[in-house]
Amino acid sequence: MNQQETRHLATDLRTVVTRLTKKLRKKSATGAKLSLTARSVIAQLDQHGTMLPTELAAAEKITTQSMSQLLGQLLEMGVINRTLSTQDKRKVLISLTDYGTELINQVRHEREEWLLKAMEQVCTPDEQEVLRKAIGPLSRLVDFDPS
Repeated sequence: MNQQETRHLATDLRTVVTRLTKKLRKKSATGAKLSLTARSVIAQLDQHGTMLPTELAAAEKITTQSMSQLLGQLLEMGVINRTLSTQDKRKVLISLTDYGTELINQVRHEREEWLLKAMEQVCTPDEQEVLRKAIGPLSRLVDFDPS
């Protein structure tokens, strides 16, 4: 494949991945109740367990003031816990409540159910196998960081 063909592939891949991501976001009634940043913060907490508000703000690339407002909303909704650090009483640790964990799992379930149904109805078994084989290369693309 020459450079022009590779560039065209990159454009097509970016376009389809972006469209699929947007479609998946819309296919969760539960997730639609939350902003994109709120969903991302919940996913961060699900992945890392407990984080400081400053860590969450840095991960989301937003100001600590904006994160504080968002965390206040999530606390009010019962999605997160705020706990004083046992090592440094000036620090507050953020974690998911049981409801927050249920919420993120419900969003994922709704999206996966839509994707499963779509793959079963739209893709042939051979095409599903192509998608399965594409997971490895796509995962390596996600992990690529040329810095």
